[in-house]
Amino acid sequence: MRTPDRPLKIAVMSFAHTHARGYIELLKNIPSVSLLTSDPGEHPAAELRGRAFAEHLGIDYVDSYDELMAWQPDAVIVTSENARHRADVERAAKAGAHILCEKPLATSHDDGVAMLEAADAAGVILMVAFPVRFASTFARLKAEYDSGQLGQVFSVRGSNNGRLPSERAWFTDPALSGGGALVDHVVHIADLLEALMGAAPVSVTAVTNQKLHAERARAETAGLVTISYDNGVIAAIDCSWSQPDTAPTWGGVSVTVAGTAGTVAVDFFGPRARGLDTATGLPIEEPYGPNFDEALLSTFIDAVCSGKQPQPDGRVGLRTLDIVLAAQESARTGRTVAVSKG
Repeated sequence: MRTPDRPLKIAVMSFAHTHARGYIELLKNIPSVSLLTSDPGEHPAAELRGRAFAEHLGIDYVDSYDELMAWQPDAVIVTSENARHRADVERAAKAGAHILCEKPLATSHDDGVAMLEAADAAGVILMVAFPVRFASTFARLKAEYDSGQLGQVFSVRGSNNGRLPSERAWFTDPALSGGGALVDHVVHIADLLEALMGAAPVSVTAVTNQKLHAERARAETAGLVTISYDNGVIAAIDCSWSQPDTAPTWGGVSVTVAGTAGTVAVDFFGPRARGLDTATGLPIEEPYGPNFDEALLSTFIDAVCSGKQPQPDGRVGLRTLDIVLAAQESARTGRTVAVSKG
């Protein structure tokens, strides 16, 4: 990671997304970064949010976004509810700050386009938080694909399964999240496929249900999405919140890429130490290896210092969002749906 000539001022907008904590924990340990946060508004009583959360993490905090922007940050990380991404990105862009936006980019195509336009007009970077593409295992998969070792790839099977994200109630409120498991999990695999193949999605067929966590969620909790690409590849993605609450880990991301010369399967969060909790007898798992979020933030900070747009950019975010929107329409109508081309 490049070291800036002066402390880099990075602001975090909102503690709504559970990923905010991970980003903050990493940023506060970087000597060249000055960190300021804000999480205004009314929050559910059961959730640790706002100033109390900042004090818990030991980080500086202001009560409003106006104060946050008055600090004149060099960069902003947007970790608000999905439906609020557009307003927060537009505010940050207007303040002249480079932006890392949590996934998905937005909850509608029009909002996504407006966010790209705001960043372009302000001349600032807009990057989307897809950390899995920074895994060394993905770099090896990409190298094998690019060198032709897999032959002609014809199908990909992907899964991004996890627990119901109950730490934050808004995840299962479509008015704030834009949907359920489709919105939360399809975009990670869609980003990996874009980075791997560079192919354009053509059409999507999706089925969903709400059998899992039916009493707790207001959106789909399980889904299977099939995507056809313009290079002939067909990808199937299981995006379900299918991990039980008692599972020893949150979930995982994996892909199996099949070609005429070979097949490669990658479990991106596979390396774990496994054992039993001696007090409860329940299984425990502790991941080890590189932190993908650290690589994501390092890339973003390097880009802020250099002024060069990193990947994945807002246009990648918009294309992956369009896959989700097509999947939602397909699940709703029972038809195969063409993916928007712009």
